[in-house]
Amino acid sequence: MSERPNRRGFASRPGDAESWIKAPDASSPRATDAAGFTARLTIDITPALRGRIKIVAFQRGATVADMLRDLLAREFPVDPGESS
Repeated sequence: MSERPNRRGFASRPGDAESWIKAPDASSPRATDAAGFTARLTIDITPALRGRIKIVAFQRGATVADMLRDLLAREFPVDPGESS
């Protein structure tokens, strides 16, 4: 019987999950903040609201993600006493 080569592909699991979670995304072309880390946030909205958001983003020449990041940063500014 032939032996299969030990290949580690894109779907291989990291050895240390904690450091993998905190590692910056090397494939990202831009850093959105000083630390370079991002976290995904998922919310449920109506299709109508999603459509309105996409139209406004298009009219402003921005991406929906960038526009919503700016909105959230304005609404929830960093507390000077908080460590980031």
